Amino acid sequence: MDASIEGVRVAGTPTGPVPVVLLGVDGESDLLPIFIGFDEAASIARGLDAEDIGRPLTHDLTLDLIEELGGRVERVVVSDVDDGTYIADLHLATPRDAAVVDARPSDSLALAARTDAGLSVAEAVFEDGRRDPDEFDDLDDIREVMEV
Repeated sequence: MDASIEGVRVAGTPTGPVPVVLLGVDGESDLLPIFIGFDEAASIARGLDAEDIGRPLTHDLTLDLIEELGGRVERVVVSDVDDGTYIADLHLATPRDAAVVDARPSDSLALAARTDAGLSVAEAVFEDGRRDPDEFDDLDDIREVMEV
């Protein structure tokens, strides 16, 4: 299922604030929330905003390395969920051949936010985790919570 990053918000939990990236799927009104770390959330927001802060941070460096070696990020697939942990596949085009790399969704989404790479979610993953978007209306955008 083709998807897009709809937002990066911060949810209050009993243990404190936790960032959540919200994925929208084409043709569906529900969202897929994936809870991530603050650093990854800020990196995704920077990528979406195309913000250049000078020296490359981890995801910028990773993308620079891929590109310097002649590769390109083609697609990110949120492919599975295992005991509440989401799994992503990072699809790369390289000079040798195509490659699929196991990666955390947060890292993969941070790379996708910096490129024109496609994003998709396995149907079973979406069905298992889909939530009503109204659940996230009152959450603050990550940019409002921390300086990104």
